[in-house]
Amino acid sequence: MPGPRPATGSGSAARPQSPTVRLLPATPQDALGCADDVVDELLEAGRRPGDVLVLTVGEAHPWQQHELSFGEERYRAQLAEAADVFYADAADSAVREARREVVVLVVNASGANRAGSAAVRAAGLAGSLLVVCGGTEAVAPLFPGAERPVPA
Repeated sequence: MPGPRPATGSGSAARPQSPTVRLLPATPQDALGCADDVVDELLEAGRRPGDVLVLTVGEAHPWQQHELSFGEERYRAQLAEAADVFYADAADSAVREARREVVVLVVNASGANRAGSAAVRAAGLAGSLLVVCGGTEAVAPLFPGAERPVPA
């Protein structure tokens, strides 16, 4: 069954199937840890690392910072190779066409407008699953049918 579609007013071309959307609330300080847990769970469940794209709305993920330490050219080559989980800023123009089966969006900064536009862009890049970690209140209206964790 297709997942929820982002409720946007843009005239973008319709995709044959929208990704399933999961919203995982977390504070901006805990959003990166939440995303790391999600990536670990995805890989343990058998997802290929190259199928996963992690986008941050705020501060860069530490792994992205590490990879950039080897140079911008090598970092960008990893995006094209799609052999490992790729970490990038959600506003990075280089990832606008980087479709992956799973996109994990890390809302680790305030700003509903930036989070909302990043969520719509991330949904467009995700093939089967979009997971939003942190700041979900800013993007929840875009995905009314999104899966949410059951409170304990």
